Amino acid sequence: MLSKDLVIIGGGPAGLCAAINAANAGVSSLIIDRNPMLGGQLIKQTHMFFGSEKQYAKTRGIDIAKRLIKEVEENPLIEVWKNSTVVGLYSDKVITVLKEEEYLKIQTKAIVVATGASEKSLAFENNDLPGIYGAGAVQTLMNVYGVKPGNKILMVGSGNIGLIVSYQLMQAGVKVLGVIEAAGNIGGFKVHASKLRRYGVPIYTNTTIKRAIGKDKVEQVETVKLNDKWEMIAGSEEIFDVDALCIAVGLTPMTSLLSMIECDMKYVSELGGLVPVLSGDNETSIPGIFACGDASSVEEASSAIVEGKLVGLVASKYLGGIHPDYEKLKQEYLADLDNLRSGPFGEKIRVGYQKLGGPNHA
Repeated sequence: MLSKDLVIIGGGPAGLCAAINAANAGVSSLIIDRNPMLGGQLIKQTHMFFGSEKQYAKTRGIDIAKRLIKEVEENPLIEVWKNSTVVGLYSDKVITVLKEEEYLKIQTKAIVVATGASEKSLAFENNDLPGIYGAGAVQTLMNVYGVKPGNKILMVGSGNIGLIVSYQLMQAGVKVLGVIEAAGNIGGFKVHASKLRRYGVPIYTNTTIKRAIGKDKVEQVETVKLNDKWEMIAGSEEIFDVDALCIAVGLTPMTSLLSMIECDMKYVSELGGLVPVLSGDNETSIPGIFACGDASSVEEASSAIVEGKLVGLVASKYLGGIHPDYEKLKQEYLADLDNLRSGPFGEKIRVGYQKLGGPNHA
């Protein structure tokens, strides 16, 4: 059995920042990621970030990923395993990993779970036809591999992801026929919605997908209007000729490993679903096991970056590696998170944390 001080599961923005801050406190770590590339969602994001300079404002996600990856790869205290999947997590801090074709066991002193989130699906007739994608899959095809997912696409979901990916599709030469939104209002930032409308993309609110039509792949999509009780309105159906359909209806925290160790969990819809109950230091109910990023609550990547920094700091202290500016940095990160969660778009997250409870979630 291998022995490691700190193991970080997930090499996205939260996991990378946790490793960097742990190294700044003199603590060595191992990042385990199942993908061939580090960076998580950042490697798909070609849009510029909002926020402050500390959260990489006016920098594209792909460029943020490059910076963080370079910092990780050049740090001698950080080890990285790519193409490696954690298949077991145990309360005595034993981790089992399938590293390519090799099965390994690791005994560690502390663990950071930064596994991210998976895309939610949508239930409708024939939703398994080829050509129906999640927004993350579309971003991967276009922005990582340079492959167009289709030529005529309908987008489902008007949150920031749906709006941003719609614009990216247009940049790739794809015709976006419209954005479908079941709610009565647009979920994302108005600046993104306004940009689409300027380019002639209609946004249909109070509308959902009734069925996909096609034999070997999606060829048409039938939409239908919804009343204020979310019931389908007969006679309001409309048919769109498409060769792809993109679903962007939210994310669900990937918490199966946390459930495996039976730490305290709670279903909080505002945070994306089943999430761990955390202390003010993002520690789970099992001492020495921490969670951050979308694995603890689905938010913007900026929040995942700050949470990763915070957890790298506190996990290092748990191991005895106290950063010389520990208190100053901790308060700074907490203030940054409060700021990112302020305003009308942060209300849902604030309500979620109130339901979850805890010193840092009041």
